[in-house]
Amino acid sequence: MTKTAVLIGATGLVGNELLHKLLNSDRYTKVVTLSRRALPITHAKLVNHVIDFEKLTQYVELFKGDVLFSCLGTTRKRAGSIHAQRKVDFDYQFIAAQLAACNGVTHYCLVSSSGANTHSNSAYLKMKGELEQHIKALPFDKISILQPSLLLGDREQFRVAEKIGSIIFPVITRFAFLKRYKPITGEQVAQKMLSVSLAQQAKLSYYVLDELFE
Repeated sequence: MTKTAVLIGATGLVGNELLHKLLNSDRYTKVVTLSRRALPITHAKLVNHVIDFEKLTQYVELFKGDVLFSCLGTTRKRAGSIHAQRKVDFDYQFIAAQLAACNGVTHYCLVSSSGANTHSNSAYLKMKGELEQHIKALPFDKISILQPSLLLGDREQFRVAEKIGSIIFPVITRFAFLKRYKPITGEQVAQKMLSVSLAQQAKLSYYVLDELFE
């Protein structure tokens, strides 16, 4: 049985990798992307809609398919403030999920973060935890939540902290008890997202840190 994918965050590290995997998969015959700007690729399966995320509810008819993949994300520095970051990392993603659920999309796949927790002292991890909790209340048949550690890969914008982490973490995680915290590539997360979108049977599944390497 072939599927239609709806993808938000297609220009990001994981989203871009996932987009190419979906287009190359014989299990997906249509890939609908919603982005702020036109994607620099064309493909027979691809339908790209350029939208204003501030007006998401106006695009409810575009959130139709079998699986919604949510790969949106930004940094506080890039957004300009924690409030602006929350718009992207929580508001946009939750509204998109609500629209998809209302349209009968049955499976939701989210890239969250390791350490996501509604009680975290970190504003970033707290908003990630809040998003997970809100998503779980929506009427999807299946929900997949991926919580990767530090993400490695080529990004549009250079991030100093991630560059430092990409050097330090592979060294310290050679110790067995820290192995599960080793950095992971955007390609690995994207591959896991594709796999669980096709194979997951449980209503709710978390894929945490080292589990993403399997």
